[in-house]
Amino acid sequence: MKSLFSEHPNAVGESYLMHMLQATRFAGRLLLAGGACLIHAVLPFLFVKTASETIAELYDRMALNRAHPRVATRQVAVGAEAS
Repeated sequence: MKSLFSEHPNAVGESYLMHMLQATRFAGRLLLAGGACLIHAVLPFLFVKTASETIAELYDRMALNRAHPRVATRQVAVGAEAS
């Protein structure tokens, strides 16, 4: 049963509590971005880039800052393309 709560967090280089905190922060940011999208749907001149910028920032934070093997492979591949 313990592995159900620790397998994924350990795979991304976090403890259970660290992962819970990060996931909660992400959820809050996504809820706010979703609210901005709803407002933007009615008032298109407001929050024009809020959701897309939030998603891009969260992706960068999640994917590029974790010690995950797939991320490391992606960073090497992206670096090789830039050369």
